[in-house]
Amino acid sequence: MASYVVMEPPVRDGAEKAILIRDGFHFLAFVFPVFWLLFHRLWLEALGVLAAALALGAASSYLGYDPLAIIASLALGIFIGLEGAALKTHALSRRGWRHWGVVEAETRDDAEIRYLASNEVVAQVEPVLASAAVKPVRGSPAGAVPALGMLGYPGRG
Repeated sequence: MASYVVMEPPVRDGAEKAILIRDGFHFLAFVFPVFWLLFHRLWLEALGVLAAALALGAASSYLGYDPLAIIASLALGIFIGLEGAALKTHALSRRGWRHWGVVEAETRDDAEIRYLASNEVVAQVEPVLASAAVKPVRGSPAGAVPALGMLGYPGRG
């Protein structure tokens, strides 16, 4: 089963416009890291990867180690392939999007259904819990540490 990070927009009742980001290895991000980042509107990240690739290429040419450039570009591609989802999550959080939680499902459609179904359940239970001064917990349980990527989640220290 795949894990999907759910990001909600900074508007009220943004459940219909929430974005589900699949965690895992993104092959196109590995093969074309800069173009993949630009396609996903990650401008700063694309600029950083381009600068790193140019610096690694220039340094390896200057030192005369051409295999070093190949190894460094492969390592950079693997990093972007593995951490593409975390980079997208961080970019959305910089734009004011909120992290809702993680949904596990076989396909993206199943993940959307699970997310929307849990939102409807929380919306139905919320008025009852509000009178009892108990706030419903959404997403992962309190104290749980997410296990997606190496960079972590925004707002998780």
